[in-house]
Amino acid sequence: MGKNLLQQRRGRGTLRFRSQKHRYYGRISYAKMGTELKGKVEDIVHCPAHSSPLMSVKYENGESALLPASEEIKVGTELNCGEKAAVESGNVLPLNKIPEGTLIFNIESQPGDGGKFVRSSGTFARVVAKSGDIVKIELPSKKEKEFNHMCRATIGRIAGAGRLDKPMTKAGNSFYKMTARNRVWPHVCGQSMNAVAHPHGGKRSSHKNYPMVVSRHTPPGAKVGKIAARRTGRKNR
Repeated sequence: MGKNLLQQRRGRGTLRFRSQKHRYYGRISYAKMGTELKGKVEDIVHCPAHSSPLMSVKYENGESALLPASEEIKVGTELNCGEKAAVESGNVLPLNKIPEGTLIFNIESQPGDGGKFVRSSGTFARVVAKSGDIVKIELPSKKEKEFNHMCRATIGRIAGAGRLDKPMTKAGNSFYKMTARNRVWPHVCGQSMNAVAHPHGGKRSSHKNYPMVVSRHTPPGAKVGKIAARRTGRKNR
């Protein structure tokens, strides 16, 4: 008997399984490269798509940008963007103009992409060393990654630290948190389902003793469990 798995149902792309993008404020991005701009923080907003608060910056040339808010930022704060900007919290500079040991966030992966790394609330990276066109950055995971010296970053630390300190306390809080980004929650393993709902379901309790290894050539949607596992079970000593 055929079974409609959850991942197959999501694959249809219906509205039931799409994130509520109409609630999002916009995309995080820097101003155009090669420009020296002065701006002012117009508003600080909460976007369901981001864990950190965002600041809406209006530049003197009429352009606006949506950026992660740094700590101690407030409405009316003046910010600078460019190579000549001061090394102060909230300003945007290329990595080659940032001194070693400075805390930064929202780092570009490629020059001009608007920022891809270190964007979660309360996080920060650190400039470790410079060598020619390469700048070495220590990420929040303590791993070091090399970036192009023309990639831009924001000085300081992202606001919203301590967000994970408060417990959810209720399942309803987790439900609304996951619903904002339309994530699969709660996650139920296939062994706990009925036989009609999943290939691993059936039998008693959650111990089905059903083989979970599937071939690497299994069609999409049916790849559940251990995919082309080299071995299973307890390791022999």
